[in-house]
Amino acid sequence: MKNIYLIVLDSAGVGALPDADKYGDAGTNTIKHIVEHAGKNELETFNSIGLKHILENNITQKPEKGYYGIMSEYSNGKDTTTGHWEIAGTPLKEGFATYTETGFPKEIMDEFKEKTGHDYIGNYAESGTVILDKYGKEHVETKKLIIYTSADSVFQIAAHEDVIPIEELYRVCKISREMLDKYNVARVIARPFIGSEGDYKRTYNRHDYSMEPKDLTMLDQLKKSDIPVVAVGKIGDIFAHRGVTEEIPTKGNRDGMDKTLQLLEKKTKGLIFVNLVDFDMLWGHRRDPEGYYNGLKEADIFAKEFMNKMDNDDMLIFVADHGCDPTHIGSDHTREYVPLLVYSPSFKDSGSLGIRGTFADISATILENFGLKSEFGTSFLNNLQ
Repeated sequence: MKNIYLIVLDSAGVGALPDADKYGDAGTNTIKHIVEHAGKNELETFNSIGLKHILENNITQKPEKGYYGIMSEYSNGKDTTTGHWEIAGTPLKEGFATYTETGFPKEIMDEFKEKTGHDYIGNYAESGTVILDKYGKEHVETKKLIIYTSADSVFQIAAHEDVIPIEELYRVCKISREMLDKYNVARVIARPFIGSEGDYKRTYNRHDYSMEPKDLTMLDQLKKSDIPVVAVGKIGDIFAHRGVTEEIPTKGNRDGMDKTLQLLEKKTKGLIFVNLVDFDMLWGHRRDPEGYYNGLKEADIFAKEFMNKMDNDDMLIFVADHGCDPTHIGSDHTREYVPLLVYSPSFKDSGSLGIRGTFADISATILENFGLKSEFGTSFLNNLQ
């Protein structure tokens, strides 16, 4: 294949991993519970590549087209960075630091105030919408930044766009990123919002500042071999902008899908790595199964249009990075298997790829396709007939 389109349906898990109980996530199943809540399954394109067999817990059945399976997460964790890094062939040997129980310690926050010149409020684990309802008015009145975290390794900084200019918020986040490397915090996230008391809304001016992967990723290997790597959405942020030859920012799922279709129509070469963020940001964390279902239907329609426009030397892979079951308690990610759906018009057969031991099987497959070797994961390229 000359061109591989790797699309992450952010948070679209398909069932609790065996160790999910250690994370408080026993019994979770993001897509299945969304479909059950809707009382229907109209995801015709995804079903044709095997999603219906995954939801029925019968992954030995032959799909109508393409190949499918489910993937286990080898790394410890259930966050965006961990999932994407493992997809790219660099699983974590140790999980990132989290501060769910206590908030960030005094030494971190004192350093934050000294280096950024800003005071803060909050500093505990909370849902993004709840934290704005609680502290938005005080922030607007005092200009103190809202700091919060979650079950993930994240240092989130919220600020009203009319109170703290976007560039100032980004400056603070860059300083925080440099400061937090030694504490093994995976991401600093700028969380700008707008609106007034009782009606605060987060905007798509969000920006993620990730730690750099300690090992070489699939992206690094491809770029070093002069194979283009196009990052669509927040992919560039997740990999600290390393191993990427072009970055295309997006404002939500629809924009991301439109821009990915444009890349297909332009016959863009290499790896096109896409993140569709709304599943997680708008519907998973906000525990909105109806919105999530409608988002999946929109993505399913996009998948049909995309597949109809593909050439024989194109390959499409849908995957997720973790779960975020909107029927589960709380507002955090959930530790789940993720779906693997693979299609190319050149396939003469279809079948099941079974249960994969790590998300890194994707990077192993992509690297083998481009004549490169992987350090981790097992390629399924020879299974695609």
